[in-house]
Amino acid sequence: MGSEEGDGGTQDAREGAASGARANAQDRPTPDIADAFRELGDTGRATWQAGREAATAFRILFSADVSLARSAFGRTLALTAVAIVFGASAWLMLMAALIAWLSLGLGWSWSLSLLLTGAVSLVFTGFAGWMGMRYFEHTRFQATRRQLARLGIGELAGMVPGAGSGKTAEEGAEQVAEATNGGKLKKGLGVDVTPP
Repeated sequence: MGSEEGDGGTQDAREGAASGARANAQDRPTPDIADAFRELGDTGRATWQAGREAATAFRILFSADVSLARSAFGRTLALTAVAIVFGASAWLMLMAALIAWLSLGLGWSWSLSLLLTGAVSLVFTGFAGWMGMRYFEHTRFQATRRQLARLGIGELAGMVPGAGSGKTAEEGAEQVAEATNGGKLKKGLGVDVTPP
């Protein structure tokens, strides 16, 4: 008899839970078509807002890249001018004085004096040219190209991880560098592709 009472208690508990669930379902109003359209509209607005925010972030990134490129291009031109000035005026003024001093003051031959001063001029010219090329690297829109490649746009799209992956765009650029072993990447007709 005890087992029958135990089974009855369990069954009463089940019936109580079922009736409670029915009461909760009856208390909640069923959504009508207007509510469904309202929720759909809210979701659409949220999606539109997220898209606008992404476009704004990309516009800001592109503007920053253009600003960096413009600044780097200006510095490149300025340092190129410095290289030209050192290459020409240093030869004409300071080096001429040094040649005269080496030849007349120390007794060196004119050819040795010219060779030494020419080498010094080339060192200054090479240093300014190297600095100019360093700044010129900033004109390649690296950050913008990495993000476009992640979105599937551009010649590097197949080589970098997609936007949904956990890797950063910079890791993707390193992956491209490793895949090409630091060599030149070619597209379609053999044209060099500048890596991001």
